[in-house]
Amino acid sequence: MEFTSTVLTLELRGEVATLWLDRAEQRNAMGRAFWEDLPRAAAALRAEPGVRALVIAARGPHFTVGLDLKEMAGGLLSGGDSTSPAERNATRYEAVRTMQRAISSIAELPFPVIAAVHGYCIGGGVDLICACDIRLAASSATFSVRETKVAIVADLGTLQRLPRIIGAGHVAELAYTGMDVDAERAAAIGLVNHVSDDVIADAAALAERIAANSPLAVKGTKAVLAANDGRTVAEGLEFVANWNTLYLRSDDLAEAMNAFLERREPTFIGR
Repeated sequence: MEFTSTVLTLELRGEVATLWLDRAEQRNAMGRAFWEDLPRAAAALRAEPGVRALVIAARGPHFTVGLDLKEMAGGLLSGGDSTSPAERNATRYEAVRTMQRAISSIAELPFPVIAAVHGYCIGGGVDLICACDIRLAASSATFSVRETKVAIVADLGTLQRLPRIIGAGHVAELAYTGMDVDAERAAAIGLVNHVSDDVIADAAALAERIAANSPLAVKGTKAVLAANDGRTVAEGLEFVANWNTLYLRSDDLAEAMNAFLERREPTFIGR
């Protein structure tokens, strides 16, 4: 897999990839390189045909402290050097949209994405994990939708994706207060699936379990779940009927049937 970055590292072991936030000395603060390289990493993952699941984890003591305010705030506030207020506003708008697209590049990956969180997961970190399909936490994890504490409206996806993950009251409490939430509370409200003693190993094991299934079926399941947004139940049923009309008669299905009859574990090839 061809990908290089000063702040991210991609690893591939078998059918499971790991994307490491790799700026430990800055507590994985999200600066310009992160926002440029995250969609590049997503593109590299899409181009790798063997990837069946992705784990997002972090080097160092923290997942991420969120936006690198020292590096990014000046540019976001100034909007560039133009004397035109309209042009400065357009520059700020495009900067936000660029960061939104970077987070969305993870949400739009066709295979499942698992976040393995330890230490701080602040601000933009919550945006990132909300773009994942599954979230696991170490007991050390601390979560915060911190933007109101720094006079910002969260604008990279948390306010849009978090209400689909946890209840409205919990969303409001976290977003309005900017409070810290520990791993136990995060699990209780459904922000994370569970708290783990070895979060990276457990995330990798979960990814391996996913990767052992038919990649066509897993990708189809993710596509059908995503297609439910904005659709009625009847419309969702129509979507999945069309999907299975296209993809049901696969080599993987034949392998599943043969493995069942032969009392062995199936080996899926994704076609």
